[in-house]
Formats: sequence, structure tokens, C-alpha cells
Amino acid sequence: MTSTPIAKPETPVGAMPVLGLLGAMLSVQVGAAFAKGLFPVLGPEGTTMLRLAIGALMLAAALRPWKVLPSRRNLPWLAAYGITVCAMNMLFYAALQRIPLGVCVALEFTGPLFVATLGSRRLLDLVWVALAVVGIVLLSPFAGISRGLDPIGVALALAAGACWGLYIIFAQKAGAELGVRTSAYGMAIAAVLALPFGFSAAQPYLADPHIMAGAAVVGLFSSALPFYLEMLVLARMPAKVYGMLVCLEPAGGALTGFLFLHEKLNLVQCTGIAAVIAAAFGTAVAARRPVALPA
Repeated sequence: MTSTPIAKPETPVGAMPVLGLLGAMLSVQVGAAFAKGLFPVLGPEGTTMLRLAIGALMLAAALRPWKVLPSRRNLPWLAAYGITVCAMNMLFYAALQRIPLGVCVALEFTGPLFVATLGSRRLLDLVWVALAVVGIVLLSPFAGISRGLDPIGVALALAAGACWGLYIIFAQKAGAELGVRTSAYGMAIAAVLALPFGFSAAQPYLADPHIMAGAAVVGLFSSALPFYLEMLVLARMPAKVYGMLVCLEPAGGALTGFLFLHEKLNLVQCTGIAAVIAAAFGTAVAARRPVALPA
């Protein structure tokens, strides 16, 4: 089976990549809600390690990456991809322990938003970026929640966002040769890198069926399924379009936090959700025309 090429600038973006990305985003948010329930037992480090390890096993079983080995030229990109996957997950879960899910996702979104801005070539693209920024600001009303917002959590979420931006770039570079199997290789690298940080916290519970079942759910919804879907999407969608469509990510985080973690939504936050949904819709419509890859 040949690897799937990264989309060329003239390739139209169809409906299936958009639906795949929406499914990946929903899966990640549901997995994050389940993961937060494991923090009291495993801590963010142990939860991250099990998430990555279980996700790596699932992707290896589904994709059998050893059938397409990376070339020596592609190894640096693949290593960079795996490192950013590990760092992004470790930082996000550390932030999630300190700040609400909706706020954490909104802050992390600064990474892909930066990638989307770098890739902009038309004035209309900047309009959608501006609308998305308005939505993110409304979803993160620092003036109203500053008393209870952990500054370390904010810094960790922003760092996770920087890793997310790099992840988009490295995934496309490595995926040009390996296609969807890039996610399996990257997850395996990330799992190995996470072992020193999380194994001691997870080791006492490796034989506990309830904890491991919860970790398996997190691994499936937070790692295996969304990373597989995202690699399919990135193989057919320029990085700029990807970065714009994930404007829905803060809205999904806020909604998931409300449904699963009982985080209340006020009128300002609902307005922010409407703004990012409008930005994502506008981007999806504009993406039907040819879009240039970022330099």
C-alpha cells in the first residue's frame, strides 16, 4: 500500500476531510473529560503515559506501520513529530489539572491559530482569523475569571499550543512519505518519551482493571482515533485550512466541559462559541477554492 500524499495547493478540500476533522476534535474533547477523572489516581503524567502507550498499541494494530519503513531522510521529521506529540500531551494534561477544560483548549488553540495566520494569502482569510480570535477571547474572559485562574496552568496551556502549531508542520513533513502510518510511528515515539515521566505514577495500577479500562477509553478517544483521523485529514488538507477549521476546538472544549465536567456557560461564552462556529463555517466554504500552503 502506498503512502497518502499531502494535499497540493491546487487540491480542493472536500466534505470528508472536514467531517473527519470534526470527528477527531469531538473525540479529543470526550477523551479529555474522561482523562480528568483519572488525575486523582494517576496524576497528569501517569494519565498521559498510559494514554500514549495504549494509543500507540491501538494504532500499531490498526495500521501495521512496519510495512512502510521511514527513509533516512524522513527520520528527523518523524522524530520531531513524535517529540511534539509527547510534549503537547504532557503540557496539555498538566494544564488541564489546573484550569477548566474550555479555557485550557482556548489557550492551547493559539498554536494552530498562529499557523493559520502564517498561511494566510487573502484578506478574507484574515477576516475569519479575526472572527476566531474574537470567539477565543470571549471564551476566555480573563477579567472575569482571573481570581481563580492558575497562572502556571495558563503558561502550560500556551506552551501546549506552541507544540500544537509545530505538530501541524511536522505531521505534514513526515506524512508526505508515510501517510496515515505517521500517526502510529509518532505515537510510539511519544509513548517511549513519556515513560520516564509517568511510569512511576501508573505502575501501581497497571493490574487494576477499572483504572486500565478508563485508560483504554482515554487512549482510544484522545489518541488512537483522533490521531488516525487527523493524519487522514492532513494528507488531504493544507496546514492553513486545518489551522482554520480547528477554530471549533475551543467551542468543543467548552461544550464538553459543560456536559461532562459541569462547567457553566454564560452568555459571553455562548457568544464566543457562535463566533468560532461562524469562523469555521466561513473557512470551510472558502476552502473549496485553491489554497496555498504556508511557506
